[in-house]
Amino acid sequence: MTDTDSPTPNEIRAFRAQHASMRERDLADKLNISEAQLIAAYCGEGVVRVDSHPDKIIGAAQTLGEVMALTRNPSCVNEKVGVYDNYRSGAHASMVLTEDIDLRIFPSRWQYAYMVEKETDAGTRRSLQVFDAAGDAVHKIFLRDGSDVAAFDRAKAELCLEDQSQSIIVGAREPDETPKADLGKLDILHKEWARMTDTHQFMRLTSKLKMNRLGAYRIAGEPFARALAPASVDAMLQQVAANALEIMVFTGNRGCIQIHSGPIETLKSMGPWQNVLDPRFNLHLRLDHIAEVWAVDKPTQRGPAVSVEAFNADGGLIFQVFGVGKEGRDCRPAWGKLVANLEGLDAKVPA
Repeated sequence: MTDTDSPTPNEIRAFRAQHASMRERDLADKLNISEAQLIAAYCGEGVVRVDSHPDKIIGAAQTLGEVMALTRNPSCVNEKVGVYDNYRSGAHASMVLTEDIDLRIFPSRWQYAYMVEKETDAGTRRSLQVFDAAGDAVHKIFLRDGSDVAAFDRAKAELCLEDQSQSIIVGAREPDETPKADLGKLDILHKEWARMTDTHQFMRLTSKLKMNRLGAYRIAGEPFARALAPASVDAMLQQVAANALEIMVFTGNRGCIQIHSGPIETLKSMGPWQNVLDPRFNLHLRLDHIAEVWAVDKPTQRGPAVSVEAFNADGGLIFQVFGVGKEGRDCRPAWGKLVANLEGLDAKVPA
């Protein structure tokens, strides 16, 4: 997606007018452009380019009242209703920590941002949308009926950039990292994995050993990691809903991770998608994109942190699910039992 072969803003707007019911991401794919390029084509026509730094974006979000937060990757969409608050800024990583809106933010990836007002049959839909250098969506914030529209207008005036051009140049999309493992370091992996006291130590461990998450899972073996059948993801969601278990669902991309904590109630399959359709939490998961699934056990000071983690065919992480800890514990026995009974794979996964 370069500026040399992209359609002009006029061509983008004309195509969208002919396909008014199509979602922005699908429209961008049809035009072979990024979603950010599609949105930029409307600067001055309901769209304003704004400062993309998380301090500015989240600062504005905290004034809007109740909104819907959306973070996605190509295979999973996580939507949460809540209020932005308790923002903690950092040079390399920032956080929003509330009961409903729980985010891990990586500021270097927040390249473009727009405040968007789009007319629909239900009225004006207002949103704040952030994109990375490739023009892919990092995080979006949608106003709801009770949101503060006046605060949205104030933020639009305060964050507006001088550059309101309708064309942007985006870089190439970074491919998913392929699995990296080193069988020669398996003994070290086992020894240091067993000594972990916090789940965050895992990524430091794999980095030190020049591996990555999926590569380490492939060689670790039980009791650390167990390969599951791809169908186990849907079975897991069905059982979580049926047993009213509280879980943590991590969905993310390189610029943002969004976490749902709590139960799931309403599941509805639609084609390749499995959907959680609850009043304040929606999840949209492409089951056909799941190529590998792992049940993972990481020791912590508060007990074992057991997760189910799904990956695409290129090795990219789609989402992770943990049990919500209770009374100072990282894992509930009912969640651990559910994961232990999920269907495993007989065939060995290549390292």
